[in-house]
Amino acid sequence: MEKITISKLAQMASVGVETVRFYQRKELLREPKKTDTFRTYNEEDAQRIIFIKKAQDLGFTLSEVKELLELNVKPRNTCSVVKSKTELKIIEIENKISALKKMKDSLVQLSCACDSGIDSVKQYKVQECFDSVTGCKPKKIKE
Repeated sequence: MEKITISKLAQMASVGVETVRFYQRKELLREPKKTDTFRTYNEEDAQRIIFIKKAQDLGFTLSEVKELLELNVKPRNTCSVVKSKTELKIIEIENKISALKKMKDSLVQLSCACDSGIDSVKQYKVQECFDSVTGCKPKKIKE
């Protein structure tokens, strides 16, 4: 197994060295093994950082990411605890997907409103896309 320095790890995961240290402080990444004068990491550490970054890009907070990463490694977690936590996380993800679809639909409609001219765009309220009553429909232009 290749010994990986912090700078090489950061490069592999496309992050800065300070990001690696930050994740260590937040206990998202293990403290490295010290060999000779260098601390060394492994490829699994790079995969973990990549997962953290992708989860953040999807809107998960660092505490949520930590919770996800701990689901199958905490010794006191039983299958029933893991199942319960994962089912709650699945519901959260489904809700985020639904909200993202609403936002996408709203942006598609706004894009289409551009085809009708600037007056249609001005009447369109993109911020109403999450409103369950009005939805994402452009207002009728008063003549």
